[in-house]
Amino acid sequence: MISTEAAVPRLRGRALTTALGALWSPRSWRATAHALVGLPAGVVSFALTCGLPVGVGYSAGWSLLYAPGSDWASTTALVVLAVVLPLPLLVAVPGLTALHRRRFRSLLGVTIPPLPRRDGTLPRRLLGELGTSALWRQIAYHVLALFIGTVGAAVTAAFWLAGIGMGVVLALQLTGVWDNERLPSASSGLNVLVPAALLAAPWVARGVARVDTAAARALLGPSRSEALSVRVESLARSRADIVAATDAERRRIERDLHDGAQQRLVSLAMNLGMARANLTDTPEPARRAIAAAHDEATEALAELREFVRGLHPAVLNDRGLDAALSGIVARAPLPVRLTVAVPSRCSPVIEAIAYFVVSEALTNIAKHAHAHHAEVTVEHATGRLRVVVTDDGQGGATLGRTVNGDGTGLRGLAQRAASVDGTFALHSPSGGPTTITVELPCES
Repeated sequence: MISTEAAVPRLRGRALTTALGALWSPRSWRATAHALVGLPAGVVSFALTCGLPVGVGYSAGWSLLYAPGSDWASTTALVVLAVVLPLPLLVAVPGLTALHRRRFRSLLGVTIPPLPRRDGTLPRRLLGELGTSALWRQIAYHVLALFIGTVGAAVTAAFWLAGIGMGVVLALQLTGVWDNERLPSASSGLNVLVPAALLAAPWVARGVARVDTAAARALLGPSRSEALSVRVESLARSRADIVAATDAERRRIERDLHDGAQQRLVSLAMNLGMARANLTDTPEPARRAIAAAHDEATEALAELREFVRGLHPAVLNDRGLDAALSGIVARAPLPVRLTVAVPSRCSPVIEAIAYFVVSEALTNIAKHAHAHHAEVTVEHATGRLRVVVTDDGQGGATLGRTVNGDGTGLRGLAQRAASVDGTFALHSPSGGPTTITVELPCES
């Protein structure tokens, strides 16, 4: 074990090495430059956001107070000045904020997250900023920047200049240029003050930079609610992109299967059908093999068509939701009444989700509901596509299971609707009827 007497000198040596290393560390010099540049930047920020508006407003107020009542031109000009005065302030604040962000990024390598950008024209954005806390937080920082810049630059410069200046004096004394007899008190504390000031200067600069960075993050960056809002918007855009990419990939697979494998199966089934019809003089085992192969090819082709239709029906892209749903209803094993009132088409993703909702709902009705009749209504109103599927079956369906305990796929339909910020509602009391209502965003 290392004794305490041996550990103390080692710790002192490490501390001295760290302190000496800070003198020529790039981080220390960047923090020093940041503190010194903060003074003129703070003066400009304070002057444009507080000094100029307050000074001009104060002068205008006193001029209005003591202006003669008959001087309507001066009074009107001062009133207009008082009203128009905040507008340049609103324009200057974002520019000053960008200037300080650039200062933090270039000198300290610190990135201050940008504030959420408002949409609309410039006057609307400016007026909208008045009611937000972001504008007043920025103004607060620009006012505070004068005090942080002044104190930070003064303290940082004082430590560096004191250390360097006293070092120069000590060097002059050691070389004999400085006469200690004329100023006997000059050398009394130099041996302590010179290293103390020099070693403390980098850490003072870093401390000033740390305080300034904390203030900038709190006042120039987005608040927690604004950051969460930006995050939600980003996640919503990412989710929409993923849904759109998935739908595009599904359409590509459907197109490749339709143009490739399905055409080959059609050709194979036709050739086997011709062989089955023409090769009547072949042995019986060969005819049975050809017939079995033809039947298998026909069934595989039918299954592939159903699979392709389940991926993404081509009629949905070509003729729209009404024609695609009509095909589903025509293939349904029970009578279905279809009503479609959609004057304009929605996006391909929304139409695909509506199609699969109706398809899955009718499949569940045929398998589990023991219904005799079903009804499908699709309508477009107030920017929403509303899909309602009703049956007269036994009811009791839930998102997790049917009355028989079998999976229904209803949870998958709810997830599809939620992926585009849609809603899914299921009403299925025991004994029926069952109603599925899905609303999807569909701007016309």
